[in-house]
Amino acid sequence: MSMSETETQSSPTPTMDRALLARLTGGLGDRKTLDRLCSDVGRLYVEFLPDVIHSETGLTVTVYYKGHESGLKNDLIADLGENVALTDASLRNWSPSFVLACGNAFIITLMENLLGALSGTIEQPIERPLSGIELDLSSMVFEKIGSVLRSGVNAPGGFETLLEKAHNAEDRPKPDEDHEDEYAVAIRMGIDLGEVVSEFVLIIPQKALLKTVVTIPRSKGQGGRNSEWSEHLAEQVRRSQVTLEARIRLQPLTLGTVSRLAVGDVIAFEERGDVTVDVSANGKDLYRCEFGRSGEKYTVRVKDNVTTDDDILRHLMG
Repeated sequence: MSMSETETQSSPTPTMDRALLARLTGGLGDRKTLDRLCSDVGRLYVEFLPDVIHSETGLTVTVYYKGHESGLKNDLIADLGENVALTDASLRNWSPSFVLACGNAFIITLMENLLGALSGTIEQPIERPLSGIELDLSSMVFEKIGSVLRSGVNAPGGFETLLEKAHNAEDRPKPDEDHEDEYAVAIRMGIDLGEVVSEFVLIIPQKALLKTVVTIPRSKGQGGRNSEWSEHLAEQVRRSQVTLEARIRLQPLTLGTVSRLAVGDVIAFEERGDVTVDVSANGKDLYRCEFGRSGEKYTVRVKDNVTTDDDILRHLMG
């Protein structure tokens, strides 16, 4: 066998550039086309989402288009950072897989408003993951974002947007190592509620977006449904498990006496009659109770509320 034959047999087959292949197969668009399509999607939300949220909650939000970025889908998701909630979505006859994300600040602020906090007292929240109840609220927000998208894109058949369970960014599974990523766009939308500034993002595969025709639907003028969200949240709160703590005041002792306590020593309760117990959850005092016993279990009996029902719910949701 000659050297030239050996080289011919061992030479690898040249592969086409990834971006070029995506462009040739309709999976990567030019900047001008992407600018137009992303702007159209942005206008859809600017004109329609505030009415949807107001009709559901009675709250006024400001929505505005912030621009878009193009890149591989998983890179765009990673660039969102940790202070977001996400859900995986699909819309039959349009895209089998896209992602919706929403800044945690908007969800936390929306929760506080729905629980009756005065708008003037709500400040930009600290960056933190959402609680379970807040994630449930984010799912309701994602449903509205998905419904607006469904109303404005060409998805034949009248199918609804399907959403997976919402999750914090830190809980999102890593993609498989052999996963072949696709080009997508991250359409960034600002959403402000009162003084709190946040955003939501749609990460859409370019293969779906490049075939999209965006139309602006007419507002149906829905109103008076804000109780639906509030009732749903109240039900979620009532079904949530809360860990309670009970504190009993003991007889005062000097520091010298405390330092000499040994196994078997006894410290008396401060009260001689009914023993007062402070019951708290998440560091906040809720009730004053009496210490007692029922059968083999020690118990407390509620005597007085330390705070109002609304304050208790608002604290436990945080």
